[in-house]
Amino acid sequence: MTTTPGARDGRQARWDQHKEERRQQIIDAAIAVAEESGPGVEVHVQQIAERAGLSRTVVYRHFEDRADLDRAVQTAILDGFWAQLLPQIRLDGTVPQIIERAVATYVHWAVAHPALHLLADHDATGGGRRDGGGPLEEGLDRLAGQIAQVVQLGALALGGELSDDDRASLDPLAYGMVGAVFSSVRRWLTHPDPHLTPEAVIDLVSQTLWFGIDGHARRFGLQIDPDRSVEDIAGDTVSGLVETGRR
Repeated sequence: MTTTPGARDGRQARWDQHKEERRQQIIDAAIAVAEESGPGVEVHVQQIAERAGLSRTVVYRHFEDRADLDRAVQTAILDGFWAQLLPQIRLDGTVPQIIERAVATYVHWAVAHPALHLLADHDATGGGRRDGGGPLEEGLDRLAGQIAQVVQLGALALGGELSDDDRASLDPLAYGMVGAVFSSVRRWLTHPDPHLTPEAVIDLVSQTLWFGIDGHARRFGLQIDPDRSVEDIAGDTVSGLVETGRR
């Protein structure tokens, strides 16, 4: 019996879907075991296999090696985190409220998932904390890029004029802020004798970011009223431009 190309393609598509579902099953099992084991506890492939209802051999059919599995798990953890955080970075509310909303989302997630937070900061290629590259670095790049865009839009909405140098400075500025927040929360979570509550950390980090943003805004020629929403301030700016055009 001759097999038609369409039948072969259909079988291949079903097989590809099966492999993807099995791969996701293994990743979900690894995350579940990590959360149950707690921060810093080594998770073995055998534990992951048993949780997924598979043999250790089957696990390695879907990943090149342990580093490949760790990277896939880290990517899945971060994808879930970014899905919660990125929607919170928007021009809605006062600037301090915008900052606090994003910081609170991060801190609450880290507190709820300390083991996953530690894994997110793990070097999947060599063991230990990341030194650059990998899913975390890619995610921080993505987050910093979104923040830089929001800051630029906010500056324009508030009537600021950014030079080419100002725009170029937004990328390292945003990346530096993101890195500082992550480092501060990491230090707090891993401190052997932490005294600050999550709310105190949120307040501390949010205020630090506000001071930095307010200071740089002044450098861009902007005065940000911390008690007024960006929408209200932008509305005044637009109204002022309209009145100026009528004169």
